[in-house]
Amino acid sequence: MKKLLKGIALVLALLLVVSSWPAWLLYEEIRKARSEDPLVWEEDIIALESSTAKQARDGQEVVFIGSSSIRLWDSLADDMAPIGVIQHGFGGAKLNDLVHYAQRLVNTWQPRAVVVFAGTNDVDPSAAKTPQQLLSHYQAFVETVRADQPDVAIFFIGITPSPLRWSVWSVARSANALIQQWSSSQPNLYFIDTAQSLMGDDGEPNRDYYRIDGLHLSAQGYGIWRDIIRQRLLDEIGAPGPAL
Repeated sequence: MKKLLKGIALVLALLLVVSSWPAWLLYEEIRKARSEDPLVWEEDIIALESSTAKQARDGQEVVFIGSSSIRLWDSLADDMAPIGVIQHGFGGAKLNDLVHYAQRLVNTWQPRAVVVFAGTNDVDPSAAKTPQQLLSHYQAFVETVRADQPDVAIFFIGITPSPLRWSVWSVARSANALIQQWSSSQPNLYFIDTAQSLMGDDGEPNRDYYRIDGLHLSAQGYGIWRDIIRQRLLDEIGAPGPAL
């Protein structure tokens, strides 16, 4: 009887650990996302470097870098074919985090092009940065990447109008406008606008395109991204050529 009770207790303990683990991971991601110190992501960056280290490097890859919307894009490689991709999305990354890790996640690859999605975590209702701050951080990212590849094409996916952060959409929209305006004045910088395609008939974000959290894209939302982003890449840089 005692052995049975101990066995039941062990099983219950294991179930408790398993059930609480996702909540702990979510807590950790939120904690990091609220921090302004890029070093909180060091373990995540090491894991990213390890996961992509064995991928082929032939000068034809496009690095996708950004926050969790890039990390959670499970079908990215298939969606962008025949363009080869390196998927470097991490947690609740902010634009300044990308600046800090650009050398390791972008420059070391010497990619054919770079696609960036970040800024949603900078425009949080509890602590939103100004549009000018976001532009400055993006400019710093571009400067860091282009220190090694002066002419590399860089695409910025505009901050999305999510239901969760709809109250600060005006700030995000202004940041998008500044980044788009600056990008249009620079060679090989492109702005990809997906906002309107994610809206509903009522002028607000279509909830079908977002997960239950109201922040991250659903499979339908990623379908919108796929169609717009893949075509824009093909239009601007073309299909990959022979391996170098």
